[in-house]
Amino acid sequence: MQAAQDGDRRAYGELLRALTPILRALARRHWAGARPQDIEDVVQETLLAIHQARHTFDPGRPFMPWAGTILRHRLSDVRRAGQRRGRREAPIVDDLPAPEPTAEHAADVPLLSRAISRLPAGQRQAVELLKLKEMSLQEAAEQSGQSVGALKVAMHRALLRLRQLLGEAE
Repeated sequence: MQAAQDGDRRAYGELLRALTPILRALARRHWAGARPQDIEDVVQETLLAIHQARHTFDPGRPFMPWAGTILRHRLSDVRRAGQRRGRREAPIVDDLPAPEPTAEHAADVPLLSRAISRLPAGQRQAVELLKLKEMSLQEAAEQSGQSVGALKVAMHRALLRLRQLLGEAE
Protein backbone atom coordinates (compact mmCIF):
# COMPACT_ATOMS: atom_id res chain seq x y z
CA MET A 1 0.00 0.00 0.00
CA GLN A 2 2.89 2.34 0.69
CA ALA A 3 4.16 1.81 -2.87
CA ALA A 4 0.64 2.51 -4.15
CA GLN A 5 0.53 5.71 -2.10
CA ASP A 6 3.81 6.67 -3.74
CA GLY A 7 2.16 6.30 -7.17
CA ASP A 8 3.25 2.77 -8.15
CA ARG A 9 0.25 1.63 -10.22
CA ARG A 10 1.59 -1.88 -10.71
CA ALA A 11 1.99 -2.35 -6.95
CA TYR A 12 -1.53 -1.02 -6.42
CA GLY A 13 -2.96 -3.47 -8.95
CA GLU A 14 -1.12 -6.35 -7.30
CA LEU A 15 -2.38 -5.27 -3.90
CA LEU A 16 -6.00 -5.20 -5.08
CA ARG A 17 -5.70 -8.57 -6.85
CA ALA A 18 -4.21 -10.18 -3.74
CA LEU A 19 -6.65 -8.47 -1.39
CA THR A 20 -9.87 -9.38 -3.24
CA PRO A 21 -9.99 -13.12 -2.33
CA ILE A 22 -9.01 -12.30 1.26
CA LEU A 23 -11.85 -9.78 1.56
CA ARG A 24 -14.25 -12.29 0.00
CA ALA A 25 -13.27 -14.97 2.55
CA LEU A 26 -13.53 -12.53 5.47
CA ALA A 27 -16.93 -11.30 4.29
CA ARG A 28 -18.23 -14.88 4.05
CA ARG A 29 -16.92 -15.61 7.54
CA HIS A 30 -18.52 -12.50 9.05
CA TRP A 31 -21.82 -12.83 7.15
CA ALA A 32 -22.78 -16.47 7.29
CA GLY A 33 -25.70 -17.31 5.02
CA ALA A 34 -25.25 -14.31 2.75
CA ARG A 35 -26.04 -14.72 -0.91
CA PRO A 36 -22.98 -14.77 -3.20
CA GLN A 37 -24.09 -11.54 -4.87
CA ASP A 38 -24.28 -9.82 -1.46
CA ILE A 39 -20.73 -10.94 -0.68
CA GLU A 40 -19.56 -9.59 -4.05
CA ASP A 41 -21.34 -6.30 -3.37
CA VAL A 42 -19.54 -6.00 -0.03
CA VAL A 43 -16.18 -6.85 -1.59
CA GLN A 44 -16.62 -4.32 -4.39
CA GLU A 45 -17.79 -1.61 -2.00
CA THR A 46 -14.85 -2.36 0.28
CA LEU A 47 -12.37 -2.13 -2.59
CA LEU A 48 -13.91 1.17 -3.63
CA ALA A 49 -13.78 2.48 -0.04
CA ILE A 50 -10.13 1.41 0.25
CA HIS A 51 -9.38 3.23 -2.97
CA GLN A 52 -11.13 6.37 -1.78
CA ALA A 53 -9.43 6.25 1.64
CA ARG A 54 -5.98 5.06 0.53
CA HIS A 55 -4.45 8.40 1.46
CA THR A 56 -5.46 7.81 5.12
CA PHE A 57 -3.44 4.60 5.48
CA ASP A 58 -0.44 5.04 7.77
CA PRO A 59 2.46 2.97 6.37
CA GLY A 60 3.87 2.66 9.89
CA ARG A 61 0.89 0.53 10.90
CA PRO A 62 -0.29 -2.91 9.70
CA PHE A 63 -2.41 -2.89 6.55
CA MET A 64 -4.89 -5.71 7.23
CA PRO A 65 -6.44 -4.23 10.40
CA TRP A 66 -7.00 -1.00 8.46
CA ALA A 67 -8.55 -2.86 5.50
CA GLY A 68 -10.53 -5.13 7.86
CA THR A 69 -12.09 -2.11 9.56
CA ILE A 70 -13.25 -0.80 6.20
CA LEU A 71 -14.70 -4.25 5.36
CA ARG A 72 -16.60 -4.38 8.67
CA HIS A 73 -18.10 -0.95 8.01
CA ARG A 74 -19.17 -1.96 4.48
CA LEU A 75 -20.66 -5.20 5.84
CA SER A 76 -22.72 -3.19 8.32
CA ASP A 77 -23.84 -0.74 5.65
CA VAL A 78 -24.89 -3.45 3.18
CA ARG A 79 -26.73 -5.46 5.81
CA ARG A 80 -28.54 -2.38 7.08
CA ALA A 81 -29.53 -1.35 3.56
CA GLY A 82 -30.79 -4.87 2.85
CA GLN A 83 -32.90 -4.87 5.99
CA ARG A 84 -34.44 -1.51 5.10
CA ARG A 85 -35.09 -2.66 1.53
CA GLY A 86 -36.59 -5.93 2.76
CA ARG A 87 -39.12 -4.03 4.86
CA ARG A 88 -40.15 -1.82 1.91
CA GLU A 89 -39.99 -4.12 -1.09
CA ALA A 90 -41.58 -7.37 -2.08
CA PRO A 91 -39.36 -9.87 -3.88
CA ILE A 92 -39.55 -9.82 -7.67
CA VAL A 93 -41.07 -12.92 -9.20
CA ASP A 94 -39.40 -13.41 -12.59
CA ASP A 95 -41.81 -15.99 -13.95
CA LEU A 96 -44.87 -13.74 -14.07
CA PRO A 97 -45.94 -12.92 -17.62
CA ALA A 98 -46.01 -9.30 -18.68
CA PRO A 99 -49.55 -7.98 -18.97
CA GLU A 100 -50.93 -7.89 -22.48
CA PRO A 101 -51.85 -4.45 -23.75
CA THR A 102 -55.57 -3.98 -23.93
CA ALA A 103 -57.55 -2.08 -26.53
CA GLU A 104 -58.01 0.65 -23.91
CA HIS A 105 -54.22 1.02 -23.53
CA ALA A 106 -53.75 1.04 -27.29
CA ALA A 107 -56.19 3.96 -27.53
CA ASP A 108 -54.09 5.87 -24.96
CA VAL A 109 -50.90 5.76 -27.06
CA PRO A 110 -51.92 8.37 -29.68
CA LEU A 111 -53.38 10.55 -26.94
CA LEU A 112 -50.14 10.41 -24.96
CA SER A 113 -48.06 11.00 -28.10
CA ARG A 114 -50.08 14.13 -28.90
CA ALA A 115 -49.71 15.37 -25.33
CA ILE A 116 -45.93 14.81 -25.41
CA SER A 117 -45.68 16.65 -28.75
CA ARG A 118 -47.35 19.69 -27.12
CA LEU A 119 -44.63 19.99 -24.47
CA PRO A 120 -41.91 22.64 -24.75
CA ALA A 121 -38.77 21.28 -26.45
CA GLY A 122 -36.72 20.83 -23.25
CA GLN A 123 -39.51 19.01 -21.45
CA ARG A 124 -40.26 16.86 -24.50
CA GLN A 125 -36.58 15.90 -24.77
CA ALA A 126 -36.48 14.98 -21.05
CA VAL A 127 -39.52 12.71 -21.46
CA GLU A 128 -38.12 11.09 -24.60
CA LEU A 129 -34.68 10.40 -23.11
CA LEU A 130 -35.64 9.49 -19.56
CA LYS A 131 -38.96 7.71 -20.03
CA LEU A 132 -39.28 6.54 -23.62
CA LYS A 133 -35.61 5.61 -24.18
CA GLU A 134 -35.17 4.72 -20.48
CA MET A 135 -31.77 6.43 -20.20
CA SER A 136 -30.20 7.16 -16.85
CA LEU A 137 -30.01 10.79 -15.79
CA GLN A 138 -26.28 10.81 -16.52
CA GLU A 139 -26.72 9.33 -19.99
CA ALA A 140 -29.54 11.75 -20.82
CA ALA A 141 -27.47 14.69 -19.55
CA GLU A 142 -24.56 13.71 -21.76
CA GLN A 143 -26.75 13.28 -24.83
CA SER A 144 -28.79 16.44 -24.32
CA GLY A 145 -25.99 18.68 -23.12
CA GLN A 146 -28.06 19.64 -20.07
CA SER A 147 -27.07 19.21 -16.45
CA VAL A 148 -28.63 16.42 -14.40
CA GLY A 149 -30.41 19.06 -12.31
CA ALA A 150 -31.86 20.76 -15.39
CA LEU A 151 -33.14 17.41 -16.66
CA LYS A 152 -34.79 16.67 -13.32
CA VAL A 153 -36.55 20.02 -13.37
CA ALA A 154 -37.62 19.57 -17.00
CA MET A 155 -38.96 16.07 -16.26
CA HIS A 156 -40.87 17.30 -13.21
CA ARG A 157 -42.43 20.15 -15.19
CA ALA A 158 -43.20 17.81 -18.09
CA LEU A 159 -45.08 15.42 -15.81
CA LEU A 160 -47.09 18.28 -14.34
CA ARG A 161 -47.93 19.58 -17.83
CA LEU A 162 -48.81 16.09 -19.13
CA ARG A 163 -51.23 15.65 -16.23
CA GLN A 164 -52.89 18.91 -17.25
CA LEU A 165 -52.99 18.01 -20.94
CA LEU A 166 -54.30 14.50 -20.35
CA GLY A 167 -56.86 15.79 -17.86
CA GLU A 168 -58.16 18.17 -20.55
CA ALA A 169 -58.41 15.28 -23.03
CA GLU A 170 -60.83 13.30 -20.87
